[in-house]
Amino acid sequence: MSQDKKMKLGVSMRYLGYHMAAWRHPDVPAEGGIQFKYYLETARKAEAAKLDMIFFADGVGIRAADNPKGALSHDSKNAELEPLTLLAAIGACTSKIGLVATASTTYNEPFHIARKYASIDHISGGRAGWNVVTSWSQEEAWNFSKDEHLGYDERYERADEFVEVVKKLWDSWEDDAFIRDKQSGVFYDESKLHIPHHKGKHFKVRGPLNSARTPQGRPIIVQAGSNEAGRVIAAKSADVVYSAPFNISAAQEYYADLKSRLHTYGRSEDQLLIMPGLTTYVGKTRQEAQDKFDQLQELIDPLSGLSSLYGAIGDLSGYDVDGPVPDLPTVNSIGKSLIDIARRDNLTIRQLYKLRASGSRQLIGTAEEIVDDMELWFKERAADGFNLCPAILPGGLDDFVTFIIPELRKRGLFRSEYESDTLRGNLGLNPLKFGS
Repeated sequence: MSQDKKMKLGVSMRYLGYHMAAWRHPDVPAEGGIQFKYYLETARKAEAAKLDMIFFADGVGIRAADNPKGALSHDSKNAELEPLTLLAAIGACTSKIGLVATASTTYNEPFHIARKYASIDHISGGRAGWNVVTSWSQEEAWNFSKDEHLGYDERYERADEFVEVVKKLWDSWEDDAFIRDKQSGVFYDESKLHIPHHKGKHFKVRGPLNSARTPQGRPIIVQAGSNEAGRVIAAKSADVVYSAPFNISAAQEYYADLKSRLHTYGRSEDQLLIMPGLTTYVGKTRQEAQDKFDQLQELIDPLSGLSSLYGAIGDLSGYDVDGPVPDLPTVNSIGKSLIDIARRDNLTIRQLYKLRASGSRQLIGTAEEIVDDMELWFKERAADGFNLCPAILPGGLDDFVTFIIPELRKRGLFRSEYESDTLRGNLGLNPLKFGS
């Protein structure tokens, strides 16, 4: 690793934070999920801290089921802003921070996605990124005139072709195709127009895209699938990968596997950044950090907690939450693992659902302790940086900026100023040549 290589940092901003009880925290505006001002203020804080990008995950439907009955009414994740509209608005009000959002390859068409992200890249001056997902829930299928969700193989086969079509559309025009010569009357050079004429199994798209080549050449492509099909798409096309390992050995294995695949597609290791998810609880002392975590844990409504276990273990609503986890047939391997943990540690139902409160790896401690861990992952080829998943917003980001960023800079691990006006440049990725 180069001695001057810096850690890359993004922050996920969906909902009100990544802890299931975030919306109940006294410092969190419960109505923030549908307020532009709330998101803009958080984005500006991320930009002031010189973070690489903000990120909005997304689903095209309410994917949580009402199990046990009444649980869904206690969930804050059922009212939010559409992320591309939100990114365009944030892009017009910021100048450096990268703008990344999810869009589904199952419930969109390539031309829609190519055009929307190209527009955001132009609006923002080269800061857009597309997180590629296939969508996975039955609830989403019902919103698009389908009785059943597409099968696994078909979803990923479609996604692979979808990404290729989008890249072709983004390459419809060379960088200097638009002459706009008023004297001669020539608006664009015909020799620098490249019509895709794509014909494949899932898509037939003529093109070209009705947009000039974007400031980044193409918006950044982000991917998060850890399965085999997802890894292939990442190795072929992604600039950034979000991952979710909970220990360093699993992270190193994933990192090594993805990096080793790049040469197959004529790419080098530095053309793909791997950024695991991370939630931090930080304070001046370890106890202060622990208190922040404990406060959120106490705010978990029992119905929400039981809902987090339902898909893996089943309905526990008929049991005392402060009693032992009953012997029930588990729904899947995750359920079996949870039961094994409950038996090993003699956990109550309440204690077990508290373990499920945060979906990403979490660190609790002082800035020095947390940065020790981050630095280890960074230097031991487990991560090129991290996708921060604050437990609450904006408070979790505020704490990260106040405590952790200064410690990272003290160790020479993170920038003090942006290096570029584009997301691609700030991520340290090479300029994208036309046709590459």
